[in-house]
Amino acid sequence: MSEAKTVLWTAEDAAAATSGQATRSWAATGVSIDSRKVAPGDLFVAIKGPNFDGHDFVAKALEAGAAAALVSTVPPGVPGDASLLAVEQDTLAALGDLGHVARLRTQARVVGVTGSVGKTSTKEALRHVLSAQGRTFATEGSLNNHWGVPLSLARMPEDSEFGVFELGMNHAGELGPLSRQVMPDVAIITTVEAAHLEFFDSVEAIADAKAEIFEGMNPNGVAVLNRDNPHFGRLLAAARTQGLSRIWSFGSHVDADARLVDCSLHATCSAVTAIIRGERIHYSLALPGRHWVMNSLAVLLAVKALGADVAAAARALSTIAPVKGRGTRKRVQAAQGAFTLIDESYNASPAAMTATFAVLGKIDPGAGGRRLAVLGDMRELGDRADALHAALAEPLRAAHVDAVYACGPHMRALFDRLPAAMRGAWTDTSAELAPLLAGAVRGGDVVLIKGSLGSRMATVVDALSALDTKDNKQTEKNNNGSSPAADTDQAAAHGHKG
Repeated sequence: MSEAKTVLWTAEDAAAATSGQATRSWAATGVSIDSRKVAPGDLFVAIKGPNFDGHDFVAKALEAGAAAALVSTVPPGVPGDASLLAVEQDTLAALGDLGHVARLRTQARVVGVTGSVGKTSTKEALRHVLSAQGRTFATEGSLNNHWGVPLSLARMPEDSEFGVFELGMNHAGELGPLSRQVMPDVAIITTVEAAHLEFFDSVEAIADAKAEIFEGMNPNGVAVLNRDNPHFGRLLAAARTQGLSRIWSFGSHVDADARLVDCSLHATCSAVTAIIRGERIHYSLALPGRHWVMNSLAVLLAVKALGADVAAAARALSTIAPVKGRGTRKRVQAAQGAFTLIDESYNASPAAMTATFAVLGKIDPGAGGRRLAVLGDMRELGDRADALHAALAEPLRAAHVDAVYACGPHMRALFDRLPAAMRGAWTDTSAELAPLLAGAVRGGDVVLIKGSLGSRMATVVDALSALDTKDNKQTEKNNNGSSPAADTDQAAAHGHKG
């Protein structure tokens, strides 16, 4: 028997939060803004986005079992006795009101996570370690923008003991309002790197934008900063200017509050010794790479700041699993032989690329196999894009990558920089690259696929996964050839930010 879902919003509570009018009594166990993903019991919020108006899909959401729909106008085709919450304001603002009330009514200790690299993975690590110590709510996926944050807050149960929220931005002035909604007790900035340079004059400007996360904190909050990052001093000054006195740091620096003492990096895990605010801890980290070691220090320092059990959290890191598109591994049993597929297709930046190449370099191919890097463009790098792509040549060589397959106009700059022996193939798009790679991969290979979300590297992941002879029958059974539903409403605009 399945466990009963927690009621998040009654008609009366939601009406009070939004100054709206409920047409009848109802109780919602979830909140959704995507009619395609409405679950029975959800409150469907009809947001008007740049491409679609959620009001056009209210009837469909109610038919799918939504408990009610939050609307600013009653759309055609909706039954007169439908469960609605009518508001006079914009429905996105009403969603913000729900999020605001949800944050005020909970006693949860809340963490906000941002940074140029590692936000989602760090957020998921916090979810993992805190869930063993109390009722924990965390942002789903990368819902970290001006729609995703209030939606996530509105979904947080009142009895949560811990809340973990990812906050993203790609322009100055975006992170402050999100922080004021979340009101984090602890704020993590994983690192500041060259990302979104298309919208910033310098990496220092990116640091200033990341520092906006302090704006929603009260003076008793704890800022968790990367002591090894060259912009640490800038972030420290910003935190102090915001009135914070509890500023903790992590890294290998001798003065770090969470200090890396030693680590042994392996192909599938790392062994770590660290000192967390004076407490020496040895732990095994189930995710490989030095970048993950550093993120784990931030996680444990945040756990300490929350007053939770650091030793228990460190033990839990031995069972953490990668997030889809961020390091998941699959053994593909293809006709030409078995190979390893590493899916890093969700996002990319220069720092993330370099870190991932280092992990690839630790993995030994099978007999007759090679290390293959399959790379798509890194987006939003502005005038420096070609130079930053070309600069990846050296870390690829250092990782002993045998061949590079690449797509996108900026990856051409990298491809041309590579020695002839490392050039696998280059194409304009991932759709063109996918069949070339599917024909080139062979048994024993280790294939890393990485690129920004807009490069659509998941297309290549799917093409290689389709080679799996043990999964082909199930794939054929599940695939009826139909295209995705046209009613994407506002979901297409819910993309993450950095």
